[in-house]
Amino acid sequence: RPEEGWQIYSSAQDADGKCICTVVAPAQNMCNRDPRSRQLRQLMEKVQNISQSMEVLDLRTYRDLQYVRNTENLMKVVDGKLKVASENPRSLNPKGFQELKDKVNQLLPLLPVLEQYKADAKMILRLREEVRNLSLVLMAIQEEMGAYDYEELRQRVLLLETRLHSCMQKLGCGKLTGVSNPITVRASGSRFGSWMTDTMIPSSDNRVWSMDGYFKGRRVLEYRTMTDFMKGQNFVQHLLPHPWAGTGHVVYNGSLYYNKYQSNIIIKYHFRSRSVLVQRSLSGAGYNNTFPYSWGGSSDIDLMADENGLWAVYTTIPNAGNIVISRLEPQSLEVLQTWDTGFPKRSAGESFMICGTLYVTNSHLAGAKIYFAYYTNTSSYEYTDIPFHNQYSHISMMDYNPRERVLYTWNNGHQVLYNVTLFQVIKTSED
Repeated sequence: RPEEGWQIYSSAQDADGKCICTVVAPAQNMCNRDPRSRQLRQLMEKVQNISQSMEVLDLRTYRDLQYVRNTENLMKVVDGKLKVASENPRSLNPKGFQELKDKVNQLLPLLPVLEQYKADAKMILRLREEVRNLSLVLMAIQEEMGAYDYEELRQRVLLLETRLHSCMQKLGCGKLTGVSNPITVRASGSRFGSWMTDTMIPSSDNRVWSMDGYFKGRRVLEYRTMTDFMKGQNFVQHLLPHPWAGTGHVVYNGSLYYNKYQSNIIIKYHFRSRSVLVQRSLSGAGYNNTFPYSWGGSSDIDLMADENGLWAVYTTIPNAGNIVISRLEPQSLEVLQTWDTGFPKRSAGESFMICGTLYVTNSHLAGAKIYFAYYTNTSSYEYTDIPFHNQYSHISMMDYNPRERVLYTWNNGHQVLYNVTLFQVIKTSED
């Protein structure tokens, strides 16, 4: 069932008789959802508790044994004096009686030690019963699971996930067919902003960048990992030499590409050297709320990246406010090719590129859906009907990350992720 993390596997044939398969990875923690694994986890916690109790008993009995050993000589002295007194009562004078009484008083602390021994003996009996019951349950689970134990199953799942991830890296581009439910990562910052990971660097680099606000901002926070971003810790600050406009920024191969405030200039800022490598005017592009998305916010120029490279989505006066797509050369920021989509930018809530296709949402508010797609490979478009849950009802940034195949969104002060489903034809060596 979907709530358990299991997905659907299906296959069909196309018109040429080739196999078309849909494969969606199960959740990484799917084994944790298994009732048997929960039972095993509970049993392991019991074993841990028993182990801790045994350690306490061991420490306590060792301490008490040392006390008994230390009082052994004293007990022998008292026993000897009692024997002499019983054999010859007249030998017990007042001084000897007081000495014997003092020795007995020194032995009094031994009584609670012996009581503790009795209590510990009862606890040991209870622990033995617990261990016996645990053994029976573990044997039953082992028989139910068959030849594989939990750890072996977990390792097999991790291996399959690694192979699946490797397979995903070899997949070609596909057509967007679905968007998952939103995954809220964090609630931080103001109503408008952007956040992202690098769209190109290896998956071993897990840095996250956050840019709060949509105009005149210069402060970029760089978090070491996604976990650090979620907790708001372990970050460094970059102070940009020029302020930004809008929220259409993108990190691509270690550099931040953004629109300079009150201009149509695109800036490439390199994080490692903390310097501007290049800046170039996007000829004719509107700026300063001339052609924004429907939510405004100086969102005239939207920079993004996908499997095919770096893109700029904007519009110009000659294009009558319709969305223009330009593919950029990442080093020089020169425009390589441009497409006029014919879609009015002010009617768009947000947009993003996947595999050379621009997808446009009809609104930034509640009830939004992806309802327009422009294909740069064929210079054609179509109207779509792909719903998604706009949980916080005001999206001011929506970008696709081809490395992770997810959508990053800034939704009313919440940082949200969406997984995407792409229809793909996988070419094999036999094709």
